Order: sequence, then structure tokens, then C-alpha cells
Amino acid sequence: MAGILYLVPTPIGNLGDISRRMADTLEEVDFIAAEDTRVSIKLLNHLGIRKPMVSYYRHNTEAGGQAVLQRLLAGESCALVTDAGTPAVSDPGEELVALCAANGVEVVAIPGPCALVTALSVSGLPTGRFTFEGFLAMNKKNRRAHLESLRGEMRTMIFYEAPHKLLSTLEDFQTYFGGERRLSLCRELTKLHEEVRRTTVGEALEWYRDNPPKGEFVLVLEGACAQEEDIPTLEQGLERVEHLRDAGHSLRDAVRQAAKELGLSRNELYDRAVGKTGKSLSD
Repeated sequence: MAGILYLVPTPIGNLGDISRRMADTLEEVDFIAAEDTRVSIKLLNHLGIRKPMVSYYRHNTEAGGQAVLQRLLAGESCALVTDAGTPAVSDPGEELVALCAANGVEVVAIPGPCALVTALSVSGLPTGRFTFEGFLAMNKKNRRAHLESLRGEMRTMIFYEAPHKLLSTLEDFQTYFGGERRLSLCRELTKLHEEVRRTTVGEALEWYRDNPPKGEFVLVLEGACAQEEDIPTLEQGLERVEHLRDAGHSLRDAVRQAAKELGLSRNELYDRAVGKTGKSLSD
């Protein structure tokens, strides 16, 4: 009989957040698959647990996943852990879970720490409906496409961000969502210097330009309001044309698509686009 893969969350900062069930599971399994064994050994030492570990991380998901699967199929049980938080959520453990499910291996999730839920609950923004967007792509084109797709999103949005990229992300938020959109910046959750800053996109950008960000952030962004769906302007049309051009569309196709999407006059938009780019539709 195949073993069981246990998804065991680990504290996102405060070691006191580990539950008895989490600790018992780590004690009882045959081995542990860890994102970084050097990080996980500190937790195991804290709990007084000695257990064989293998590495399973983003760059070895294929080989590492097959190695874990074979041991599970042979009857061993495994606990999957990340450096912090819940495995398989914005995490390569997602692929291992899918692999186990495809091969008939039972997967059991242990409830525990999760940064996105922690941040959402304390954000002060609507929690009834939300969308988790994880980390934005570093590639400029993919990043723009992602944010463009969220422009009309009415649910609360949750993002992860590193301190060295926070300012550029806030600048993008201001471009796509406006400076008045409410935003909660949750920093170093459960740790000694935990901070929740409830503000707006514009105010956050101004603050962090003068106060260099430190620590890992969870950004909880207010969704679009129904009243924001005003009649589109030609300036918005030009902005949309620019994004479509960046995505590889010709000027002709970009103008046609933008005019159709926003209900604008194609001729007027064309005249403005040509005036801005110096190109004609035949370019």
C-alpha cells in the first residue's frame, strides 16, 4: 500500500504558531521533503525532532518529485514543508501534489500558518471575495499583461512582494489602479517588527520613497468599485493602444482593438495615436 503525503505548514515568523498536530506529523512520518533543508533543520531542532530529509525545491521538481513519489509508492510516508507557510500555495509543492494525485497517492493537508490569509484578515478590506495573485512577473511584458487583466477586478487582490521591488510595484499599481485605491501593506507578519500600514496606493508610494522598505510584504489591494466604470476617455484609449503595442500588436490592430474594447471612436483614437507615435496605420 502506498504511503501518504502530508502537507505540513511551518511558521511564517513566530515559532509559537506551530500546532501540536503539525509537530506530531513531522515526528511520525518516515521522511521530510523540504524546500531548504538548512532552514527546516532549525525548526526540527527547535521541536527536538530527528528525521531524514530530502530536498524538493523549484529547480528540482521533476527529479525531486519522482524520487519522493517512488518512496511514497513503496509505502513510506512523507511530510512536505516549505521555508515558511503552507506548502503547495504559490509554491512548487503544487506540482508534487498533482503528481501524487495522478498516481493514486493520498494527500493530507494539515491546517496552519499562511501569509495571504493572515494579511487578508487584518487588512481592513473586504474579505468575502478575494483573489490571490502571488508574485508579479519580473518580465515587463508579462507584468503589464497581468496587471492589465486585473484593471476591472472587483474582488480584493492579494500580492506577495520583496522589499527591493516594492517601489516599482507601487508605481505599477498607481498606473493601473490609481493613487486613491485603498491598500494594506503587511510587513514581517508574526515577527518582531510586524507592521500593517493601511493607506492608499499614492500615499504608500510617497511614504516608501522616503522610507526604504525592509522585510517581506503581503499587499492587500482594494478591488474596483462599480462607480469606477465611467465612460472611457481618449487618454485611456491611448494607454490601451500603448499596452497592446508593447504586447506585439501592430498600430492598426491596437487602435481597432482598443476602440472596440472601450467603445471609443476608432477615427478619433487613430488621429490621437498617430499624433503621438508619428506613424500611420500602414506602419
